[in-house]
Amino acid sequence: MTDTLTLVLGNRTYSSWSLRGWLFLAQSGLPFEEEMFWLDEPGYREGLLAATGGIGTVPTLRVGSRVISESMAVAEYAAEAAPDAGLWPADALDRAEARSLAARMHAGFTDLRRECPMNLSNRFPDFKPSDAVLADVAKLEAMWEPCLLRSGGPFLFGAFGAVDAFFAPVAARIYTFCLPVSDVAKAYTDAILDHPLMRQWIADATEEQNVQRERNDRLSKGGYLPGDWPILKR
Repeated sequence: MTDTLTLVLGNRTYSSWSLRGWLFLAQSGLPFEEEMFWLDEPGYREGLLAATGGIGTVPTLRVGSRVISESMAVAEYAAEAAPDAGLWPADALDRAEARSLAARMHAGFTDLRRECPMNLSNRFPDFKPSDAVLADVAKLEAMWEPCLLRSGGPFLFGAFGAVDAFFAPVAARIYTFCLPVSDVAKAYTDAILDHPLMRQWIADATEEQNVQRERNDRLSKGGYLPGDWPILKR
C-alpha cells in the first residue's frame, strides 16, 4: 500500500519556502494532499506543530506516519520517489552543481530575503534597494549566467528542475520589488514566473482572502499596485 503524501504549507502569498516544497512535488508528478496554515493569523502555531510532528516549519512533508522537514530534504525525496521527473540534471557534474547552487540559495541571501519578503499580492515600483540587496542580486547573476549560457536556457540546466524551484521565490521578489537585473537574469526570472506551475501558484495566491494590507502599506510606504501581476495575463 502506498503511503499518502501530505504537504504542510503556509500562505501562498507570502510563504517562499512553501512555494519551493510545492514546486518539487508538483513537478515530480507524485499525488499529494495539502494542509495549509495561515501563518499570519493568531493561534496558528499549535495546529502547525501538531501537523508537523512538533517541528513547526513549512514546508513539511508527511509520508504516511513519517515526517520530512526542510525544503532540501523534500526535494531529495521527490527526486528519488519520481526519478523520471528529472528534478535534478541527468549528468553527474551538472547534478552536483545544481545541488551546490540550491544549497547556496538555501543558506544565503539574507539581505534580499529580509528587505524584500515574498509578496504575491502587490508590486512596489518605487522600492529603493539597499546596497546589500544589490550585492545579493549581483551574486545571483554571477551564479545564474554561466549555467544559462552553457545550457542555452530557459532554465539553469535546460529544463525546469529542483534548482530552479529553489530560485522561484527570488524571481518573484525581483518582479515584485522591480529590482534591476541583467538581460540574461531577467529572461531567466521571466521564464520561471511564466512556468505553468508557477502561474498556478500565483493564481491561487491571488485568491487568498487573508492578505495583510497593513503589511503592504508598511513595505510600500503608500505606493503599491494592488494585485498587479500582469504576467498572469499573457
